[in-house]
Amino acid sequence: QVQQALLALTIPLEMLQVVKSRMLQAMLKGLSRQTHAEANVRMLPTYICSTPDGTEKGDFLVVELCQSYVRTLWVTLLGDGNHSPQVTHKIFDMQQDIIQGTGEALFDFIAKCIHQFLAGISSSQQRIPLGFVFPFSCRQTQLDKAELISWSKGFSCTDVEGKDVVQLLQAAINKQELYHVDVVALMNDTVGTMMTCSMGKTPCEVALIVGTGTNSCFMAEARLVEMAEGTSRKMCVSTEWGCFGDDGTLNDILTPYDQSVDQESSNPGEKRFEKLVGSLYLGEIIRHVLIALATEKALFHGSNITVLRSKDVLKTQQVLEIIDAEGGMAEVRRTLEALGLQPSERDCCRVQQVCRAVVTRAAALCAAGLAAILSHMCQSWELERLVVNVGVDGELYRDYARFGEILQNVTGLLAPECVATLLPAVDGTGQGAAIVTAVALRLAAQRREVDCLLAPLRLSHADLERVQALMRQEMELGLGCETNANASLRMLPTYVRNTPNGIEQGEFLALDLGGTNFRVLVVRMAQNSIHIASNIYVVPTTIMQGTGEALFDHIIECIMDFQLKEDLMEQTLPLGFTFSFPCQQLGLDKAVLLTWTKGFSASGCVGKDVVQLLREAAQRKQHFGLKVVAVVNDTVGTMMSCGYDDPKCEIGLIVGTGTNACYMEEMKNVGMVEGEQGRMCINMEWGAFGDNGCLDDVLTSFDRLVDEKTINVGKQRFEKLISGMYLGEIVRHILLALVEKQLLFCGKPCPKLQTKDIFQTKFLSSIEMDGLALQQVQGILQDLELEASFEDSMLVQEVCQTVSTRAAHLCAAGLAAVVEKMRENRGLDQLAVSVGVDGTLYKMHPHFSKHLQQMLQDLAPNCTVTFLDSEDGSGKGAALVAAVACRDS
Repeated sequence: QVQQALLALTIPLEMLQVVKSRMLQAMLKGLSRQTHAEANVRMLPTYICSTPDGTEKGDFLVVELCQSYVRTLWVTLLGDGNHSPQVTHKIFDMQQDIIQGTGEALFDFIAKCIHQFLAGISSSQQRIPLGFVFPFSCRQTQLDKAELISWSKGFSCTDVEGKDVVQLLQAAINKQELYHVDVVALMNDTVGTMMTCSMGKTPCEVALIVGTGTNSCFMAEARLVEMAEGTSRKMCVSTEWGCFGDDGTLNDILTPYDQSVDQESSNPGEKRFEKLVGSLYLGEIIRHVLIALATEKALFHGSNITVLRSKDVLKTQQVLEIIDAEGGMAEVRRTLEALGLQPSERDCCRVQQVCRAVVTRAAALCAAGLAAILSHMCQSWELERLVVNVGVDGELYRDYARFGEILQNVTGLLAPECVATLLPAVDGTGQGAAIVTAVALRLAAQRREVDCLLAPLRLSHADLERVQALMRQEMELGLGCETNANASLRMLPTYVRNTPNGIEQGEFLALDLGGTNFRVLVVRMAQNSIHIASNIYVVPTTIMQGTGEALFDHIIECIMDFQLKEDLMEQTLPLGFTFSFPCQQLGLDKAVLLTWTKGFSASGCVGKDVVQLLREAAQRKQHFGLKVVAVVNDTVGTMMSCGYDDPKCEIGLIVGTGTNACYMEEMKNVGMVEGEQGRMCINMEWGAFGDNGCLDDVLTSFDRLVDEKTINVGKQRFEKLISGMYLGEIVRHILLALVEKQLLFCGKPCPKLQTKDIFQTKFLSSIEMDGLALQQVQGILQDLELEASFEDSMLVQEVCQTVSTRAAHLCAAGLAAVVEKMRENRGLDQLAVSVGVDGTLYKMHPHFSKHLQQMLQDLAPNCTVTFLDSEDGSGKGAALVAAVACRDS
């Protein structure tokens, strides 16, 4: 019978794996908004989003509500890694009538304890932050806002459940005229344990309480905590795992002894896991085992066992002394004889075996729960191996050394991918609460500094409306013949008079020159279809920086090579030339080069018509089958490329390394070109918007730092706020400022971050990806030799989001000015128009396009704008310009 009882109390490793899996499922159920209501493992958010970093310092008041008393503490943290806090405390006994009286009486009593305690500690009226340890299940919505779900542990105060206990305590404190005492944070004892075990630079991210009751908490990835809104990337979750199994998931490991204990409890069917693990119940389980064995004549032969039928005759402390290796047998005899039993030597040995089996089972079940937490953390942080510290408190762990050994060993077997170091807590409810409060204040102060630093980059709706109005004003100036010279927007006529209508047909050549590589294409248009063949050619540096004749001769040679390969030498095809350098266009096929960029410096070209230079090179090479009909830039090509599929596409937008826009303007408004009828595409060259100082109040100190290090200081101001070439640099300067203010990377110097262009704009796209684990953000930063904590990674992510969002919103303000002008030009109440878009920033950044489109809708509510991703605007678009020119000629 004894062996059968011991076997029933022993859970094999395979079954512990099953318990771990069930715990994991229960945790996920608690985390999900959809299933949280019916979850037994509640997974309550605590709104603690960071562990200590060791710099916490100052004086903190803590009040802890315990089972029969209130404890107050004055804790001084010295900023030494929390190694040697100075603690003064006092205990105030609490009468039963308070525990079971009114809520008002309870909180008044706590406030009076605080008043009395402070009278002997401090007469200062300076603000005192208070941490409140409230060891009951609460629905927390902020660190200082928590509604009591239900009382337990013998408490039944009226008019508290469903109320905010922080508010109730603060009101009671104010009644005592302690207006300088502010309740900053509420937590349970488990969270306090985790925080007090985080020493210096060694964070503790899991905690476990195994005492009268049991609970655990851990730092979860906040996106998985669906019951919490508007949080950071990490949040401590209180599992409330004592209720695990209340839905029957533990029925197959429950013994008849467990069932008897549950039936005799004040809450049958509830807290099933806690009743297997908590010290409040272990003595009771053992008592029922002894009753069963004595009834079967396996124990206490000839003794009257009536005493064993009384509840709570075996205390947990006695159980722990019984299983002690050295004095255990003597303690068994002493305990049993004190109950009036006459145990034999064999009885004592068997009782000791039963006690060990019950406590060992409790440790193994705790290990299964802990293994579930560790595996969840490892998976959610996308780690191959998790190394973590686990703070542990509670009398079972403190008073029985083997409990910790079993917990450690079994956890290792159940979660081999995780390495957990168990750390014994020192006054988790006192020191821990002070540390929680200190961390909350530190984070709040840091948040204020960060918000102050980033505030100039967070443009309000009114700011963006002002930018929109300025853009519109500059557009009008740029279009006017007399005012063009004073405008920052060039508003260059492109001589493109129409967009495609989809019926263009024939074969067209296209040439795309805009960098060290250039392309030659043949575009074959049939009804509702376009087929493209192309080849890429290199422009050697010697030719880029040689003579103009050599450059254009090289281009003609490449065109001839392409035509030969495509069997086009015998044909004279219309050619569209995408020439992505600043030009003054004097006709559709006439464009004077204003200046070289992108490393080109070929002599004899600036001030010349590039189409004429191309034709002269064709003459020199005796290539007479060349018919250049249009020269365009890539923005116009983008609009035309999308216009073939959507006739409403009358705007082109590039947001990549640089930025620009074009749109179809009414001819009567184009002062630089004669004629009143129809429309013409205007190349805005909007990257230069603000070069006349009209955007100076939008520029931040970071924008000015970036501008100072460019080759064109004071030029292309709008482009430097928006385009991919500069966003990484803006972020880099902000990060340097945060380091200098000790808000990032612990204020340590970052030599690599001093290097210009080291933080590339592609990093913004990577760091801002949805669902990207902070571990991956850390990896990106480590590649830059930046040792980042999770908190650092979150802050870098926030900086990237702020900079890219501002860029998208400024782009939206510019575009809003364009669409509103088009709507007013046409006298429409509502304009429906499409925008052809190209550029790596728009296409590759995870949120840029969404932010741009949403803000445009807000700024131009009378315009319905559709965005079309351009495909090969500079190639296909150039051919379409040529096709439309031929169609309309």
